[in-house]
Amino acid sequence: ATLLFLYITVATVIGYKVQSAADPCGGVGVLGIAWAFGGMIFVLVYCTAGISGGHINPAVTFGLLLARKVSLLRAVMYIVAQCAGGIVGAGIVKGIMKDAYQANGGGANMVASGFFRGTALGAEIVGTFVLVYTVLAPLPIGFAVFMVHLATIPITGTGINPARSLGAAVIYNKKAAWDNHWIFWVG
Repeated sequence: ATLLFLYITVATVIGYKVQSAADPCGGVGVLGIAWAFGGMIFVLVYCTAGISGGHINPAVTFGLLLARKVSLLRAVMYIVAQCAGGIVGAGIVKGIMKDAYQANGGGANMVASGFFRGTALGAEIVGTFVLVYTVLAPLPIGFAVFMVHLATIPITGTGINPARSLGAAVIYNKKAAWDNHWIFWVG
C-alpha cells in the first residue's frame, strides 16, 4: 500500500512542478496535491484495513503500538514493509519520469527557504498528531491528510509519513533531501 501511495503522490508532485514551470497556473496546484495525498490514504486504508489494519505510515503504526493495538513484532514488520514500499514507490516514479524527477526535487520533503527547523518540526508534529488522532476511520483519515497538506505543504512539503519521506529521500539521494531529514522522523 505504501508503494502505491508513494507512486501516486510523488508522481502528482512531480507532474505539478513540470506543468507549473511553463505556466504558473498549470497543473493541479497545492489543492490537487493535498487531494491526491488525502484521497490515496482514504482509498488505501479502506482497501487494506481488513488485511493489515490499513497501516501505511510508520507514525500511525507507532501510535497503535503505544496504544497496544499492535504487537512490537508486528509493528517492526509493518514499519520495515512501509519503508521498503516507500523506497520502491519513489523508485518507480524515478524510473518512469527520470528527467522530471531529478529536475524537480524527487518529491523529497525539505524545509522550505524562509522557514526555521523549529517551525518545520512544529508543523510536522502537529500534522502527524492530527493524522494519528483520526486513525480509526478511513474517511476522516483521508480528510485529515488533505487538511494537513493544505497547512504544511509550504513549510516542508508535508512529511507526516516517515516512510514517504524516507522513500523519496533515498531515491532522490541529494544532500538537500538529507539535511533536515530527521525532522520527518521526529515530527
